[in-house]
Amino acid sequence: MTSTFLVFLGAGIGGVLRHGVNLVSPRWFGTGFPAGTLAINVLGSGLMGLIAGWLAFKAQADWSQPVRLFLTTGILGGFTTFSAFSLDAVLLWERGELGFAVAYVAGSVILSLAALCAGLAFVRSLS
Repeated sequence: MTSTFLVFLGAGIGGVLRHGVNLVSPRWFGTGFPAGTLAINVLGSGLMGLIAGWLAFKAQADWSQPVRLFLTTGILGGFTTFSAFSLDAVLLWERGELGFAVAYVAGSVILSLAALCAGLAFVRSLS
């Protein structure tokens, strides 16, 4: 139950941070290019690398699992799911599973875009 609460709390914080970036980015960058989303994805992935690396290689404490849940699954999960995608892809690559890494990246992008298009097409067909 504690782990669920930590993820819940972190996801709320991450969602608010994302909302803040979404409010500010059109004023800073305009609306012609999704610069805010790009910034969120890059920043979130960079933070995921820092946090996951620190927890995996530097933290030797019992408290690291709750901290990981709060920061990575919670805050970064609420801020961007791209950070989790990036971590999974890099972990596959680092384990020497290049084929799986490429399949995961290509499959995630292509199938996610296809699923979104299918959902839009389905809703449009209802009218």
